[in-house]
Amino acid sequence: MNFSLIRTFGYFIGGIWTAWGGRKRIEAKQLKNLRRLIQKARKKSPYFNKLYAHLPDTNLIKLHDLPVTSKVDLMGEFDNWLTDRSLTLKQVREHMESMDNLGIPIGQYAVFRTSGSSGEPAVIVITSSVLEFIFGLSLARFSKRQLQVAKKIQKAGTNVIITGGNGHFAGAGFDKLRQNLTPPITRKFTFIPAEQAIGETVKQLNETGQIASILTYPSMLAILTREQEVGRLEIEPKLIKVAGETFTSELRERVEKAFPSLEFGIIDSYACTECLFMAFECDCGRQHVPEDWVILEAVDENNQHVPDGELSTTALLTVLSNDVQPFIRYDIGDRLRFYRDPCACGSPFRSFQIEGRQATVVRVGNVTLSPLAFDLEHESAQRVQLDQTSEFVFEVRAELLNHEKPDQVFEQIIQSISEVFAKNGLVDVKVGKSDTPPQLTASGKFHEVIPLK
Repeated sequence: MNFSLIRTFGYFIGGIWTAWGGRKRIEAKQLKNLRRLIQKARKKSPYFNKLYAHLPDTNLIKLHDLPVTSKVDLMGEFDNWLTDRSLTLKQVREHMESMDNLGIPIGQYAVFRTSGSSGEPAVIVITSSVLEFIFGLSLARFSKRQLQVAKKIQKAGTNVIITGGNGHFAGAGFDKLRQNLTPPITRKFTFIPAEQAIGETVKQLNETGQIASILTYPSMLAILTREQEVGRLEIEPKLIKVAGETFTSELRERVEKAFPSLEFGIIDSYACTECLFMAFECDCGRQHVPEDWVILEAVDENNQHVPDGELSTTALLTVLSNDVQPFIRYDIGDRLRFYRDPCACGSPFRSFQIEGRQATVVRVGNVTLSPLAFDLEHESAQRVQLDQTSEFVFEVRAELLNHEKPDQVFEQIIQSISEVFAKNGLVDVKVGKSDTPPQLTASGKFHEVIPLK
């Protein structure tokens, strides 16, 4: 898998040039890239050739003319989906059977998988052009301050990644991939598996020495923050990066208070394995879509666009940089809200807020609750998880610090949860204790609340 610094520089220069041209140039670049992608998908992908057979000529197509695609449908047609007919799902799965192949390309392609936390896991094929796009365009979107921070972090100490370690996930695999490129793009990280006991993670972090940065999921960061607050974790990172889940303003405030050493703050990277550079955070804290290469649509339950300022039911993603595995109007399940007003940072790219995922909403009867409605922290537990086993039945899982009075701890947690249901008029909900320990997704994410599938 060859990585071209020249093509990367091309993305960088092109990204700057497009931004300088404002909305008119951004929209023109987006349309050009979209039609190029559609043209190749129709010609080289049997799946899209059939899906788009009823559509007019590519140069006449508008975005809303295109049908919505889903993970289930695309994975069911994997061998007909890719525009390169030489790579099959059988080859990819055989490659991923061994963890020794993590980050090692199959010919010209790197392969990762999603956790499947919102349904069937997807196999993602990444080309060298995608990597060149990520590095080149992200540099073009960095502010002057962010570029200075990146330079200082290189010399500030150890960089730590805490993500899933039991599969071919992008969290740990992307760093290994960078070392396997030709030429390699080296930036060393210390990897800690998210699946291990929290006590072991705390021990490893405390023994690491000076930590420059930590990259992890918001759910893991919430646990680390609590460990720092109670004094079991004693680290002084300069920078924290989060990705893969919704990062709330409440958690941000709590992290900043627990880690006064954060000289360079917290970076919220909105991305998914399907699109590793889906948005960039500006100095004002807003998420902006790099619209020349990524299309993000906020839509309702009928896949119709919702006005700016309104919360979407889901979001559709179109990745214009990956023409080998086309993601076009791909339902990612995220609920988001585009801002009505332009950002104070002056960026011409649209900005938005992430409100969570459809898959995380708890539904009981006619009542819908956010996972944030539940306070699942307890002084005697390091992890607490609420699992909805049927519409009106929930179980509590907990990783306790000690086992002197476990029944009492569970009783207190259950009482707190029951009060939330009662406040919302749900008096018939049953909440009980589970002997099963808290479970993580395959990629190492920790969901405090697991809704009924």
